Amino acid sequence: MKRFFDGYHPEASRFFDEVMTGEGSPRPHYDKLLSRFGQFSVDDIKARREMVNIYFRNQGITFTVYGLEEGIERLFPFDLIPRVVPSEEWALIEKGLTQRITALNLFLHDIYHTQKILRDKVIPPELVLGSPHFRREFVGITPPRGIYIHITGSDIIRDGEGNHLVLEDNLRTPSGVSYMLQNRQAMKRAFPVLFEKYKVRPVENYPQELLRTLQEVAPHGRGNPNVVVLTPGIYNSAYFEHSFLARQMGVELTEGRDLVVNDNMVYARTTRGLERVDVIYRRIDDDYIDPLMFRPDSKLGVAGLINAYRKGNVTLANAIGTGIADDKVIYSFVPKIIRYYLGEDPILQNVPTWLPGNPSDLKYILEHLDTLVVKAANESGGYGMLIGPESTTEEQERFAELIVKNPRNYIAQPTISLSRHPSLFNDSELYGCHIDLRPYVLNGKTTTIVPGGLTRVALKRGSLVVNSSQGGGSKDTWVVDE
Repeated sequence: MKRFFDGYHPEASRFFDEVMTGEGSPRPHYDKLLSRFGQFSVDDIKARREMVNIYFRNQGITFTVYGLEEGIERLFPFDLIPRVVPSEEWALIEKGLTQRITALNLFLHDIYHTQKILRDKVIPPELVLGSPHFRREFVGITPPRGIYIHITGSDIIRDGEGNHLVLEDNLRTPSGVSYMLQNRQAMKRAFPVLFEKYKVRPVENYPQELLRTLQEVAPHGRGNPNVVVLTPGIYNSAYFEHSFLARQMGVELTEGRDLVVNDNMVYARTTRGLERVDVIYRRIDDDYIDPLMFRPDSKLGVAGLINAYRKGNVTLANAIGTGIADDKVIYSFVPKIIRYYLGEDPILQNVPTWLPGNPSDLKYILEHLDTLVVKAANESGGYGMLIGPESTTEEQERFAELIVKNPRNYIAQPTISLSRHPSLFNDSELYGCHIDLRPYVLNGKTTTIVPGGLTRVALKRGSLVVNSSQGGGSKDTWVVDE
C-alpha cells in the first residue's frame, strides 16, 4: 500500500526546504509529523481532505475574486500539511517583530509631529511628504494613547540559507487572521491525534486578545468602551473575516450607514436607540472613511468621523495615515528607522531593495529586469508586480516605461528563493511549494503576538506568488515546544 510522504525528496536547488535537510533527512521538529503522516494511506488523506472541505463549506470560509465570470465567492484554498515552527525560531520572530513595530510607531509619531527624522536626513523628505498615504491633515494630531499601529501583519520569508527576512509590513487593514483561526479548527478535526503528540501553542485566543487591545486604546476616561468593526460591506473580498471577527469578539459589525456623528461623538444606530462608540476597528481605507474629509463620493464611510477622531473622542484602529509606514519605498528604510529611534540593529533583516529614484539604482534595475522582482509601492495582493525570471520581453519593456515615468512608485528586489514546504495536490501528489508567514501583532498597552500566523503557500507549481487572489492558499502554522 502506498503511504503518504513516500517518495517525497526535495530537489537539490537554491531553495531552503522547511521539512528536509540538504542531506534528505527530516529536520528534528518534523519527526513526529512525518512519523504520523507515514501511517496514512492516500485514501486516509482523501477522507480527511473531504472532512476539511465540508467544514469550510459549512462555516462559509470564503474569499472574493473580482473579475471572474463564473462567480466571485470561493472556498479559501487550504493545504493539509501543517508548517511546524520550533519555539527558539519563533522567539526570534517574536522579538524581531516587536522591535519593528515599536520603531514604526515612533516613526509615525515623529512624521506627524516634529519630523526630526526628515530634518536629520535619514530619509529624503520628498519620499515621505510625497507619498499618497501621508495625511497632511493629521500633522499635529495624536491618536488616543499615542498608538498609531494596533494590528499588524508583517510578511516573513526565508532565503536559500534559511534566514528570516521581512518582505513587507501591512499596517493599514491587514487581513487573513480569520483563516489562521479556521485552519486550526479544521486541522483539529482532521488530525486530532497529532495535537496530542505535539505541544502546539494555541491561537484560539486571538479574538479575545484583539478585543482587549482595542479596549485598551479607547479614549481616556471611557470605562467599559464600546467597540465595533466597520466593514465596507458584503462585496468586500475580506467580508467573511470582518463578520467572523466581530462575532468572535462579541461586538457589532457595522457599515458606514450604521454609524452617525453628533457633536463630534460617534454613535451606532441600534434597536435600543443610539449607542456611543469608543473604538472602531476599521476595515476601510483612509480615502473612503469620511466623505467630508476625503473622497466626497464615498458611500462606505461616516460623515464627520474625522472631526470626532481629531477631538480624541473615538479611536480608529489602525490610525489614519499609517499607510506611509507600509509604503514599499519607506520599507527600504526600516533598518535605518530602527537604528534611529531605538539605537539597535534590526533583529529581522529586510530584503535588499533598489529605489528607481536613485539614478544608480535606476540604471541597475533597467539593466536587470529579467532577474528582479519589481513592485508598485502601494499595491497589494500580488498586483502591480513583475517577476523578472517569469516575464516576457514585452512585459519587461512595459515595466521599464512605467518605472522611468514614475520612479517614486516602484521598488525592485532580487528574486528571493522563498523556502519550500511539501504541499498536497489532488489528494495524492506531493511536492515542494513556496511559502511565507504572516504573524499578527497586536499593539496596545503591551505588544502581543499570537504564536503562529498564516502560512501562505503558492499552490501553482513553481509559482512564487502566495496571494489567494493569485492562486495561493494557506497552511496551519504550529509553534511547538519540545
